[in-house]
Amino acid sequence: MSSLSRELVFLILQFLDEEKFKDAVHKLEQESGFYFNMRHFDEMVGNGEWDEVEKYLSGFTKVDDNRYSMKIFFEIRKQKYLEALDRNDRSKAVEILVKDLKVFSAFNEELFKEITQLLTLDNFRDNEQLSKYGDTKSARGIMLLELKKLIEANPLFRDKLTFPSLKNARLRTLINQSLNWQHQLCKSPKPNPDIKTLFVDHSCGPSQPNGARAPSPVTHPLMGAVPKSGVFQALGPHGVTPFQQAPAPLQNALAGWMTNPSQVSHPSASAGPIGFTTPNNAAAMLKRPRTPTNNSTVDYQTADSEHMLKRSRPFGVSDEVNNMPINILPGGYSGQSHAQSSYSSDDLPKAFVMTLNQGSAVKSMDFHPVQQILLLVGTGTGEIMLWELGSRERIANRNFKIWDLSQCSVALQASMASEYSASVNRVMWSPDGTLFGVAFSKHLVHVYSYHGGDDLRNHLEIEAHSGSVNDLAFSFPNKQICIVTCGDDRLIKVWDAVSGAKQYTFEGHEAPVYSVCPHHKESIQFIFSTAIDGKIKAWLYDNMGSRVDYDAPGHSSTTMAYSADGTRLFSCGTNKEGESYLVEWNESEGAVKRTFSGLGKRAGGVVQFDTTKNRFLAAGDEFTIKFWEMDSVNLLTTTDADGGLPASPCLRFNKEGMLLAVSTSDNGLKILANADGVRLLRSMENRPFDPSRVSSASAVKPSTVGSFGPPSTSVAASFVDRAVPMASMNGESRNLGDARPRAAEEPVDKSKIWKPTEINDPSQCRSLKLPDSATAPKVTRLIYTNSGYAILALAANAVHKLWKWPRNDRHPTGKANASIVPQLWQPASGTLMTNDTNDTNPEEVVPCFALSKNDSYVMSASGGKISLFNMMTFKTMTTFMPAPPAATFLAFHPQDNNVIAIGMDDSSIQIYNVRVDEVKTKLKGHQKRITGLAFSNSLNVLISAGADSQLCVWSSDSWEKQTSKYLQIPAGRAAAPQADTRVQFHQDQTQLLVVHETQIAIFEAPKLECLKQWVPREVTGPITHATYSCDSQSIFVSFEDASVGVLSAYTLRWRCRINPTSYLPANPSARVHPLVIAAHPSDPNQFALGLNDGAVVVLEPLEAEGKWGMLPPAENGTGPSTSGAANSDQPQR
Repeated sequence: MSSLSRELVFLILQFLDEEKFKDAVHKLEQESGFYFNMRHFDEMVGNGEWDEVEKYLSGFTKVDDNRYSMKIFFEIRKQKYLEALDRNDRSKAVEILVKDLKVFSAFNEELFKEITQLLTLDNFRDNEQLSKYGDTKSARGIMLLELKKLIEANPLFRDKLTFPSLKNARLRTLINQSLNWQHQLCKSPKPNPDIKTLFVDHSCGPSQPNGARAPSPVTHPLMGAVPKSGVFQALGPHGVTPFQQAPAPLQNALAGWMTNPSQVSHPSASAGPIGFTTPNNAAAMLKRPRTPTNNSTVDYQTADSEHMLKRSRPFGVSDEVNNMPINILPGGYSGQSHAQSSYSSDDLPKAFVMTLNQGSAVKSMDFHPVQQILLLVGTGTGEIMLWELGSRERIANRNFKIWDLSQCSVALQASMASEYSASVNRVMWSPDGTLFGVAFSKHLVHVYSYHGGDDLRNHLEIEAHSGSVNDLAFSFPNKQICIVTCGDDRLIKVWDAVSGAKQYTFEGHEAPVYSVCPHHKESIQFIFSTAIDGKIKAWLYDNMGSRVDYDAPGHSSTTMAYSADGTRLFSCGTNKEGESYLVEWNESEGAVKRTFSGLGKRAGGVVQFDTTKNRFLAAGDEFTIKFWEMDSVNLLTTTDADGGLPASPCLRFNKEGMLLAVSTSDNGLKILANADGVRLLRSMENRPFDPSRVSSASAVKPSTVGSFGPPSTSVAASFVDRAVPMASMNGESRNLGDARPRAAEEPVDKSKIWKPTEINDPSQCRSLKLPDSATAPKVTRLIYTNSGYAILALAANAVHKLWKWPRNDRHPTGKANASIVPQLWQPASGTLMTNDTNDTNPEEVVPCFALSKNDSYVMSASGGKISLFNMMTFKTMTTFMPAPPAATFLAFHPQDNNVIAIGMDDSSIQIYNVRVDEVKTKLKGHQKRITGLAFSNSLNVLISAGADSQLCVWSSDSWEKQTSKYLQIPAGRAAAPQADTRVQFHQDQTQLLVVHETQIAIFEAPKLECLKQWVPREVTGPITHATYSCDSQSIFVSFEDASVGVLSAYTLRWRCRINPTSYLPANPSARVHPLVIAAHPSDPNQFALGLNDGAVVVLEPLEAEGKWGMLPPAENGTGPSTSGAANSDQPQR
């Protein structure tokens, strides 16, 4: 079909839908294959109309078209099969298995076998993977979300998921326009022609009193129209070569701004695709489309026109949905809310709650998009800092420094030689909060990666522009995160945020570019840019030049921003005369829609503004903060934040609009909050929060009582963390005390010095000893299942135990926790998962196990053969590799579950393929048994650790050894001859946690550079085990004295110490202590301990606290420590 025929199908689809020919609409969608109606698909899936679902899909794809299509059909047929099983309709289930699911056996025979085995179960939920299957409705809903992702990713559905933006009754409009045109050609046009048929051309000639021209002799209903010379050819597959339709999103966003209208094929339309939003102005639906012409024209309304108007509705949306009284549109506020003015100024963050001392003028701020009490600040001296508003602490800061001056241009080196300083022009977080960018006044952009807490790492240094870099923003062209920058060199550039490679350069501005605003409409990505001469331009990611050339109000230096839902565009700027303008734009026309009143006439600088929650605008002007509702041009309210603001303060809302950060004239900033913001800050503090209290971050910090327990809780003096010199991110050695608010001139109250939290009593935490009917020997290995629903332990007697948490009304998530008692689970057969022991001495055995990603299988060994167990039935699937040598550590290859790295007690590592029962290669490099293995996905390496205290790096492609390094045993410490060394990768797959009985160390792979080392106090005894929390922000460490420590993963400093009296019964003679520790896979504050008496204990902080203590500050006070260096737990280099 030609493009015009495709467009004609869309017009017919719209007409059929407006006339409510529902079945015909969906039949045409399927047969044409032009538009996949996701709402119709949703409805069929929700109703379980599986035959209709597959029939509709068949118009767009077949089972074997690609992997996405195969997965789509598999999920649908699997759901149909499970529903038949759930109804106990075995015959139907068998029929589905044979007719529908059998086709997939050719691609995954094991999966088909597992699906078939479900027929043997009384309840398929007994299968571990299906244990969280709920009722039919919820299961369909979950599947539908997965199907939508697959459909959107499937290239066969590309350009078929969005209906073009059409005005209502577009086909009728075109017919009216045609009739108007025909009427203009009449020799004697009548003022009120009587149109009774569309089957023939219109004419008001005397030969046809009814206003219709006689049929042409060359026209026949069965033959079609034969075009005459000089007459328009028929609209159809064999008509004229069709013009190319411009992408709808480009029309919507930019068409009205175009200086050259010929670039756009059709008039611009509303921003949303038809049927997905309700028109903002209901009156617009009542206006009949007319042909714009200089001649007097007639609107040809047929007899059913009024009937059609009454029935018109958005495409694909039911009347019930349109009439729902609640908002169902994304973004939180429906289109019709724009016409309301019911918002209260009480919703605005106006209550002053705190002041933070920066030490230099604030130039830019941005709240973290996820952790909404983290505020990033850039200053006039080039310093950046990160504030945690709950504790009012500056948790990280970086001074301006060029990371690699040798790579800089001559111009930049010369500029730095004359004055080694730069101001921050802009700081901004990436949308997911994992990166942030800093634009400086001299050439540079710095990009940092953020890993939680105070963990900032240098990521990219880009010499982006010649002169000042005035703005930056993140964007996602081609689904790839990029950084957009602009500068004094009049250029806009786009950089890959991962590699730093330059991707695009946009030229066209005649003055320095002041700001950039990337955005997208549907699948079209574009960038607005503004220059200091007041010019606004727009660019696509195609190096084809600017699509827009427009003037900002007053020719001002302007910043632009969209509302949170991306539907409304605002700008605010100030010109050279000091006149400021805050406006909303009509994107489709490229014109100002409304101008907000209330800004001063003589601003001291460029007025800054921000938007929040699709509701409010705020601007810093005339030493105050001014607020507007988006739908009203009049000023709503103002606040001076208790005074101290500059003439044009910098300001920033957090994502939820609960907090507002504002710069002050004395080089600080103030935090304002609404009632929700006050509650948020109160919940994050360690003490009662008084919103009326004027509190300064330069004053003494909050009382350092432990997060658990009353203020009288004592903390041992020897447990105080001490600030020690460490290498900063800039490579210079300095004390992290510089990262605190400047308070050196104030007297230090030693009682206020920060101390880690200490847990001494059961009331200060939540602990649960897991039920066990039999006395078991010591727990040697412990792990949570990947789902987080169960804990698996391996005891010294080679027997595994599995505890599962119930899933019920009281505990709907089914996740492991310390509040609900789990069941010690066993199949009905009474089978135990017991390893082969080969009659070895249990005290000499090094047990090991590894769990498959889907929790279906566990591979395990206890000195004998390696066993593979089915976690659902506890049956032994196979055994292999009889001892000697015995396996001492197991690790699944991250890309292939059939490949396993097996550490042996003869110091070798065997790479084994389970499917073919073959050892692919044997790695040799250690002198003693292997005690740890860890794969890195990103580096393609395997790290091994041995009882020889050696680390080795192996390529997971060639299996060649790349490097090795021995641990440095701390002076005065002696390690046991066969002491284990364990390894575990950080979430970033680069940093490596190394655990030895004498130390915790952080290495960077693959070069094995030791970044940090932590040595415990001798009084705690050796470290027995340690592991990262699931988010890699904390490290849980167990000791031989039965205490447990929670360390900050970045600084290796104490956050919390849990003493045995809080989780063990009082029995001094028992000498019970943890041997292993396991972290919950999704709760970063939950862990489990495996004890030497066979017990397993789950520990969590109190629900009211939510976490183990607080992150240690960058500096631990300025007073002298009361502990000696020999007794302090401190990181060393």
